[in-house]
Amino acid sequence: MNRIEQAFERKAMIPFITCGDPDLETTRKLVYELVRAGADLIELGIPFSDPTAEGPVIMEADERALSNGITADDVFALVMELRKDVTIPLVFMTYANVVYSYGIERFMRRCEETGIDGIILPDVPYEEKDEFEGEAEKHGLCFIRMIAPTSERRIAKIAEGAKGFIYIVSSMGVTGTRREITTDINAITAVIRSASDTPCAVGFGISDPHQAAAMAAMSDGAIVGSAIVKIIARYGTGCVPYAGEFVSSLAEAVHAVSK
Repeated sequence: MNRIEQAFERKAMIPFITCGDPDLETTRKLVYELVRAGADLIELGIPFSDPTAEGPVIMEADERALSNGITADDVFALVMELRKDVTIPLVFMTYANVVYSYGIERFMRRCEETGIDGIILPDVPYEEKDEFEGEAEKHGLCFIRMIAPTSERRIAKIAEGAKGFIYIVSSMGVTGTRREITTDINAITAVIRSASDTPCAVGFGISDPHQAAAMAAMSDGAIVGSAIVKIIARYGTGCVPYAGEFVSSLAEAVHAVSK
């Protein structure tokens, strides 16, 4: 059983943060705090100048990180340090150009060397995944596939053979908190489960513990990004206890949902 499989032994609480926002030292402290708060898996964003799937909250986080001069090598060094103590799964979320510019094989090899468990590239369509997914698997990484409400007849095809977990995009558009999620998540998960035993988690738009629990009840976990990044933006280098308190409330709500 790999680390991602272990994370889904219960309903998984998955927070997202952008590396280097507001600085790398705060990111390091945040990861330790999110683990303490009950995170089962953490998504680490490698900042990119044109994050097309992101709303303004995470776009601004990327801008802050890039203004600090954060590079992929800085993030790899951070992960290597974190892996001295952090045992839960760590997954990168970034964009194809970041991986291309680094070199696909070299990037995946560095992921393996530093202890990354998987990678999410939201701008890579299912039909164009092979060159990334193949190299990821060679280096022991799970290439996390995404399924959106518009996937429709392609849901089962995308789910078949998926590794790690499947990322269900709850709503159309970009990331960001939403007052209400109206997508029929139950219908999507039913199709996924007819084609795959790989767990699935819902992200995009989850803003509070109630929504997190509701999404986890219809899947295997909840992914929360923008709501956490808002706290980081508000408190800067003093954000750690506030982000930890919020993630603790999310984790408590998600873990209370029966598996």
